[in-house]
Amino acid sequence: MIRRLDLRGQTLRARALRGVVPRADVDVEHVLDTVRPIVAEVRERGVAGVLDLCEKFDGVRPEHLRVPAEALARALDTLDPAVRAALEESILRARRVHREQRREDHATQVVPGGVVTERWVPVGRVGLYVPGGRAVYPSSVVMNVVPAQEAGVESLAVASPPQRDNPTAFEGLPHPTILAACALLGVEEVWAVGGAQAVAMFAYGLTDPDADPADGVPALLCEPVDLVTGPGNIYVTAAKRLLKGLIGIDAEAGPTEIAILADDTADARHVAADLISQAEHDPMAAAVLVTDSEALADAVDAELEEQVARTKHSERVTTALTGPQSGIVLVDDVDAGLEVVDAYAAEHLEVHTRDAGSVAARVKNAGAIFVGAYAPVSLGDYCAGSNHVLPTGGCSCHSSGLSVQSFLRGIHVVSYDESALRDVAHHVVTLANAEDLPAHGQAVEARFPDGIA
Repeated sequence: MIRRLDLRGQTLRARALRGVVPRADVDVEHVLDTVRPIVAEVRERGVAGVLDLCEKFDGVRPEHLRVPAEALARALDTLDPAVRAALEESILRARRVHREQRREDHATQVVPGGVVTERWVPVGRVGLYVPGGRAVYPSSVVMNVVPAQEAGVESLAVASPPQRDNPTAFEGLPHPTILAACALLGVEEVWAVGGAQAVAMFAYGLTDPDADPADGVPALLCEPVDLVTGPGNIYVTAAKRLLKGLIGIDAEAGPTEIAILADDTADARHVAADLISQAEHDPMAAAVLVTDSEALADAVDAELEEQVARTKHSERVTTALTGPQSGIVLVDDVDAGLEVVDAYAAEHLEVHTRDAGSVAARVKNAGAIFVGAYAPVSLGDYCAGSNHVLPTGGCSCHSSGLSVQSFLRGIHVVSYDESALRDVAHHVVTLANAEDLPAHGQAVEARFPDGIA
C-alpha cells in the first residue's frame, strides 16, 4: 500500500536528503492567478462580491455574512454535552500552556543614563480562519483563539465557510459545532465566509451597503485586520501570499503531515494507526515512517492493509498513503533516522524508539514532537495543551507553530539622557561617516553646540 525508500548504506547530506524524502507537490504559485480575481472582487465589490463568491464556491448565499448573536447562543445550547465537555477540557489545557508563553517587558541599562526596554505589545486586531471542508474543526477555533486571547489581542474575528448541508436553522452559517466553540470562548464576531474571499475580507474590510455614509465615508461592516492566522486549503494559502504585507500572516499552510521515527521496539499497530490518523485529513496528507527495522516496516505494511479497510474514510486514506508524499524510509540506524527526519522537518514528528526522550531531544527540525507510545499526534490535535497550527512542507526548519508570540510584537523603547548620548556621540558620528550618511552624525552633533569629545 505504501511505497518504500531504502537509504541503507548511503551517506547523504541534508540538502540531498531533502530532495529524496517523500513530499507533497504543492504549487501555490500555480493558483495565484485563480485567486487574484477573487481578491479583487472583494476589494472592489465588498459585500455583494463576498455573497456572490460564497454562492459560487460554497453553494449557498448566506442570509447573514456576520453570524447573529442568537445563532451563536443557539449553537452552544444545542451542543452535545459530551462534545462541550471535551471542548472545555481542550480550552482549559490550551490556556495552561499558552498563558506561560507570555513574555514580560524587560529593561536593560546599557550605560548609566541609557536604557533600552523591550515592550511586548499585542496585535490590535486579528482574523482567525477556521476551515470547513471535508471535516469540522472546532479544535482549530480553540488553537487560534486561545493564544490570541492570552496575548491580549483586543479585537478578533473568526471566519469559517457557510454550510449548505446543515439543518435548516443553520442554513448558510458555519457548522454549529464551530459556532458553539466560538461561543464557549466568548468570540462574538464570526463570519460565514470561507476560502480566499475570507482572507481578502479580513485584509480590506467590508463596508455596509445599507448604512448612510458619514462624511462621505461608507460605514465599515467588518474592520480590516492586522494579522490573519489559521490553516486552510491551497486557495486560502495563495490569498495569504498575495496579501502578505497588507496583512501579517502566520504561515503558508500546506497539506498536513506526520513523520514517525521508530526502531524495533515500536508497536506496529500504534504506528499504522497514527499514519492513518493524519492520512484521514486529506488525499494529499503525508504519512512517513522512518525506521531501521525492516521487520517493523513489514508489520506496519500488514497493519495498514487491515486498519485502512476498517476506517471510515478508507478511500481518502488510501489515496494519501499511496501518493508520492507518503512512504516508509529504511535507514541504517536511529542516528541516520534522525538525519532524515531533520531533513524532512515534519509538521508532526512522533518518536517510537528506545529511550525516546533522549532521541527526541536530539531532533532539530519539527513543528511539534510527540514522545513515546502514549503521546500520539491525535492528543496534540485536541487535548495535550500544545498548539496544532504548525509549519508544514519542511518549514519547521525556520518557522514555529502558532503561539502567544505569534500575536505579539517586540518594540524597543530607547531612553538616553544628555550625558549618556554625549559619551557615545563620537562613535555615532564615526559610523555615520563610514556609511556616507553624514546627516546622521549631524543630528547628534546638533544637540551639542559646544562640540562632542
